Amino acid sequence: MSRANPFGDLTDFAPQDAAKPVPAEAIEQIAAASGFPSRKAVGSAAPSPAPVAPARTPRRHTTGRNRQINIKATEETVAELYRVADALGLPLGAVLEQAIAALAAQKDI
Repeated sequence: MSRANPFGDLTDFAPQDAAKPVPAEAIEQIAAASGFPSRKAVGSAAPSPAPVAPARTPRRHTTGRNRQINIKATEETVAELYRVADALGLPLGAVLEQAIAALAAQKDI
């Protein structure tokens, strides 16, 4: 019993003819007839861009802190945290440490 050569007859794998491009007008007509909405901007009113946070100077401090936390806060709280850190010239971790220590001392914890 002999095996068939897997590469013996590859005529079925001839390249196909290149597809003919469809005109854009025909596509838009078919989409309109099918009820698909257009993604093109309608009217001259451009959407308002999303608010962009003010640029801050990068903070690079070499510290012994190697843990990261992710905290959800309001925009005002985050801005205040950065303002205090900039005013004190400290990294965010040091500001957090001082804030926790002050809160613990105030509440006598």
